[in-house]
Amino acid sequence: MRHARKFVGLLAGIAAVSGLSTVPASAESTSDTAVENYVALGDSYASGTGTREYFEDSGDCLRSPKAYPQLWADSHEVSNFEFAACSGAVTDDVLADQLGALSADTTLVTISVGGNDVGFVDVITRCLTGDDAACDAAATEATEKARSELPAKLDATYSSIREAAPNAEVVVLGYPRINEMGDCGIPFYTETKRQRINEGSDELAAVIADRAAAAGFTFADARPAFEGHGVCADDEWINGPSNPVQESFHPDVDGHAQAYLPTLESVTG
Repeated sequence: MRHARKFVGLLAGIAAVSGLSTVPASAESTSDTAVENYVALGDSYASGTGTREYFEDSGDCLRSPKAYPQLWADSHEVSNFEFAACSGAVTDDVLADQLGALSADTTLVTISVGGNDVGFVDVITRCLTGDDAACDAAATEATEKARSELPAKLDATYSSIREAAPNAEVVVLGYPRINEMGDCGIPFYTETKRQRINEGSDELAAVIADRAAAAGFTFADARPAFEGHGVCADDEWINGPSNPVQESFHPDVDGHAQAYLPTLESVTG
């Protein structure tokens, strides 16, 4: 029952998980022979929301020193690192607020985005507060958006990234499946609901992978690395209902270090 005490607070505040900022943070070079000029774009899954430790100057963007972009920059030869990802970002926010960090000198770009465009917070909220049918309806609505609306939004975002960073390798990191099956201490969070959310994650991954390939970018699938460590697992790498609510249903420190970072390194080395 590790989640039960946090459940009421989650329902009161989960919709507050959003934030915008235009100010990127940077990290110092880790080597005198650094070669990468790295820019990290995207939403809360890229900024590190869920790790409970944030740079003071990142404000509501909740950029974390424990997030996979910062971990990658800290452990590789990097001449310049711009951390532009922001909690709550949708594709329009990336276009409006984050692309200024890119240039012809940028050699590596990572991005995680699209979940908020299809209504991630709404799906989680309706699945926690409603019955199985309500959860199914919410996930179906999100899937329809992923299929009908998201491709054009991703195409525009990816095209703008390529225009702003013509010489960069671009890695698109996908989202994990959120949940594990079996016993769970979250009230009314049935296996049916958890499975339906996971099915939605698979649909979202298929769309993002397809549009990344069309743009000539590399899709890095995070689902295998998170397998067995979702919400309701014995060893969770994704937070369940949490206090503060912004931490809920986001990868924790282990999720970034043990899953997202190796997923990125499988592409970049």
